[in-house]
Amino acid sequence: MSLIRPLDKYVLREFLGIFAAAALGFPILVIVLDMAENLGKYLQLKLPMMDIAQAYFYGTAETMFMILPAAVLFATVFSIGAFTRHAEITAAKASGISFHRFILPIVFGALVSMVLGLAIGAMMPEANARRDALLKERQRRNIEARPNFTYVSEDQRVYKIGFADALQNTLQDIEIERRGASAAFPSYTIYARDARFTRTTRPTSPDWTLRDGVVHIIPDDETNYAIMFDSLRDMRFREPPRTLMADPRAPDEMGFTDLGVFIKQMERSGTDVNKFRTARMLKLAIPVTCVIIMLFGAPLATSTQRSGPALGVGISLATTVIFLMLVQLTQAIGDKGLMMPELAAWIPSAVFGILGTVLLVRVRT
Repeated sequence: MSLIRPLDKYVLREFLGIFAAAALGFPILVIVLDMAENLGKYLQLKLPMMDIAQAYFYGTAETMFMILPAAVLFATVFSIGAFTRHAEITAAKASGISFHRFILPIVFGALVSMVLGLAIGAMMPEANARRDALLKERQRRNIEARPNFTYVSEDQRVYKIGFADALQNTLQDIEIERRGASAAFPSYTIYARDARFTRTTRPTSPDWTLRDGVVHIIPDDETNYAIMFDSLRDMRFREPPRTLMADPRAPDEMGFTDLGVFIKQMERSGTDVNKFRTARMLKLAIPVTCVIIMLFGAPLATSTQRSGPALGVGISLATTVIFLMLVQLTQAIGDKGLMMPELAAWIPSAVFGILGTVLLVRVRT
């Protein structure tokens, strides 16, 4: 006896049809709304229309990633609502097919949606980086002066800077830290009252001159050599002021693994990384929510038998709004450190998972 019945194919086909329409329709709606709000700004910046169009194309990945749970919910509520109104679920029950068995193809469809979400999440960082490059977002975020920030260089040196002035090419209250591995490659920390940048033509010549400071060389846990200096030129300090002051890559421009490496680098420098930890875990929590929110919507959709599609729309929209509000709320809680960020990211999924389990147990099978 085949495990896949004609009824399964029919149910899955109905679900996937509505899911595809929602998954493609929502991003188009978001693009239209965003264009109405921001197109004038982009034209004032004299961005080419082709660049704007390509930027919206690349931005579709992030929009689709965020709305996948809503698309699954709409597909679940409308497909099961239609099956209920047309008495197809009743007929299936009369044939000995329980409600839980009837929705099994929809569970499979939600699992496919989860895998799709994970795949889109993997492609999203590169797409967002290209979108920001086309819209010149990073250039507009750069500023002329910036106080109290941390920068991690490509060679893993950590710069803690009290104040940077890009117009004057100066830094104040700077600390440079390098973690070593042995006495042959010791850790060291450089403190300087200020620093000035002068562009040189020779590639091996340093560009920064540090003044009025001290170097601590730490070959092991018990030894610390201190050398005071009036002026010091660091051969490895070559980043110009605007590179130091540019905003670091946003979480949506980094994948799950890259974001984990970035978090470890920031933690070593003493930077608050709660918002990055929350954003990293959401990259997993949101795709998984596709399955959880389906389990919530399936039994709820059986109540649309008499009320028609209008109730299905209401249920889907209300649930989507509540879910997005929960994501924003718990993200803020995680960012502020009021709760472990990784735990906060899973709260929306846990809430809908508990409610969905209760509804599934109580539904007439």
